[in-house]
Amino acid sequence: MSLSLLAVHAHPDDESSKGAGTVNLYSSQGIRTTLVCCTGGEAGDILNPAMDKEEVRQNLAAVRRSELDTAAGIIGYDEVIMLGYRDSGMPESEANDHEEAFANADLDEAVEKLVRIIRRVRPQVIMTYPEVQNRYPHPDHLQVTAISIPAYERAGDPEWYPQAGEPFEPSKLYAPIWSKQRLLLTHQAFLDRGLDSPYDDKWLSGKDRDDRIAAMVPVDNSIRRNALLAHATQVDPNSPFWFGLPNEVQDAIHPFEEYMLLRSRIPTEDQESDLFAGIRAAASRS
Repeated sequence: MSLSLLAVHAHPDDESSKGAGTVNLYSSQGIRTTLVCCTGGEAGDILNPAMDKEEVRQNLAAVRRSELDTAAGIIGYDEVIMLGYRDSGMPESEANDHEEAFANADLDEAVEKLVRIIRRVRPQVIMTYPEVQNRYPHPDHLQVTAISIPAYERAGDPEWYPQAGEPFEPSKLYAPIWSKQRLLLTHQAFLDRGLDSPYDDKWLSGKDRDDRIAAMVPVDNSIRRNALLAHATQVDPNSPFWFGLPNEVQDAIHPFEEYMLLRSRIPTEDQESDLFAGIRAAASRS
């Protein structure tokens, strides 16, 4: 049995800000990595002044797809699959009402699309988003979780979507998060260098979910940085939030990506360092 990982993200750039180092690590080990991007990012703002041009605005979906392909190559994804929905925009924006918006998708239809992918690529590990997303309740991010959990649960059940391929049960469902410890360490690193921290009270006063962290995967933070830079419309290269500290500082204070375990069909240990823990041995025997 070959190892496989599937990451489900909302927009082009989410694959770079969440779990990029982890995917790169597993890709380097020969594990098959697949990205499902649920929308084209059509409703996104252009956050880099250098890219705020009429021709970019008029062709934003195509530009963002090109950026996605570049970033996916940096990260090491073997396959990028567009689920085919439209960006729903920020909460209470006009884009919320578009009939093709992901947030307005028929949930069962969207789950079936994802189940079909799961049954084809057969991932033991799936990445999605947390069930509670108070810090950034984007409609598309909420919808990613809303389809990922039932898809994980139904993919192995032949009674669900019998026309969608041979049933397959993924072993684990994870969600990448930023721990409170990571935020505080990064905030303090800015202050220690006499720099203004981009982490305001909204970030620092957020609920501590560190007790939910089930895995801390050691990563190379430069992968995230380089992949984010590929999203030139969405990421300002002068952004202190993403690039205010040198790589070596980031690696010194927090060389990990952290995950909540949402579901598992196999026994797990506390604070694992490998999302495939408990899976590799079984794979090598089959």
